[in-house]
Amino acid sequence: MLYPMFAMVILTFIIGVITLKTRFASVKNGDVKAGYYRLMGGQDVPNYVTQTTRAFNNQFEVPVLFYVVCTLYISMGIENPYAVYAAWAFVFFRIAHAVIHLTYNHVLHRLTAYWLAIVCVFALWLLLVL
Repeated sequence: MLYPMFAMVILTFIIGVITLKTRFASVKNGDVKAGYYRLMGGQDVPNYVTQTTRAFNNQFEVPVLFYVVCTLYISMGIENPYAVYAAWAFVFFRIAHAVIHLTYNHVLHRLTAYWLAIVCVFALWLLLVL
């Protein structure tokens, strides 16, 4: 479980760096005033700023359930190969979700990756409690 968790941490950092670069570029290009980022308000921002910000924020929503359940598997010493497969599948679908979100952003494709990841994390919880 540790390796899938670490993969999610890496994904979060990568998206964080992309978001940071996008924010600096938005100020440098004159698309956004630097003061906007104090409270994330006060002006309309281009879609690319909102898109990267939402992609980064998404890493602190459903993945929290993933981190908790994986930590429980580790702390309880439970080794279940199906849980490991579900954990890696969750990571795969979260990567797919992020790539879709940050590139062509097709809502149906992104929604599919999102719900497949939800199914994986729910399966992890079911396997744990059963």
